[in-house]
Amino acid sequence: MSINLGTKRRIGRNAPTVVIIDHHTLTRTTIVKLLEHELAGWDFVDMASTESLDRALGMDVRLIALDLAGRSVGSTSLLDDLAAISERFAEAPVALLSHTDDVTIAAQALKMGIRGFFTTSLPVDIAIAGLRLVLAGGIFCPQPLDALTNVTPMRPEPRDFDQKVVEEHPQHYLEAVGFTPREAEVLAELQRGCSNKVIAGKLNLSGHTVKMHVQHIMRKLQVQNRTEVVARLGHRLINGHGVAAE
Repeated sequence: MSINLGTKRRIGRNAPTVVIIDHHTLTRTTIVKLLEHELAGWDFVDMASTESLDRALGMDVRLIALDLAGRSVGSTSLLDDLAAISERFAEAPVALLSHTDDVTIAAQALKMGIRGFFTTSLPVDIAIAGLRLVLAGGIFCPQPLDALTNVTPMRPEPRDFDQKVVEEHPQHYLEAVGFTPREAEVLAELQRGCSNKVIAGKLNLSGHTVKMHVQHIMRKLQVQNRTEVVARLGHRLINGHGVAAE
């Protein structure tokens, strides 16, 4: 049995919170159950529409996921929803939940400041990785950002990590950037100079999966190629648990 919102606000007002807005009860409650497993210690508030946003006032809202519900990005209804969110939670990033993989819609959404574009066709592990990326201050879209036409991605400024801190405490850096355990394993192999084919063999993954992990790693580190990945983290190796290894 789920805890009612009033109880959650009393026991978790200071906990980081994700708000899920979707008029489909099954969809939003399923998302909440999944996130409760992935983000221990966080609060999750689900509601059918932005009319209930005031119920989350006073909570530490870190992300608001809003169902696109078949609307166009420029629709009055969506713009009204975004205005209502901005009025109450100006600092919280917004992610759109969409039933379409339309590249044009994704491009328009990013151009207007949406930080995440999640489609129902995404594998769960990719969606979770994208969520962590948005929570870490990045931008997530199923298509590579640079491949979206007529869009200048509004990439966040790199986090101000001192390189010495990155090298001496790599586990802290990985946690802050939001790497999944599997991405950390792939990253360790990248730093050893392994090719995608070799990484796939060592980690028992398909070449396509490795390629996707590498793309996500580059997005999170805000670099353009594999060489910059290694340069960004220094020369010390990192194992699958995010701990430095000589």
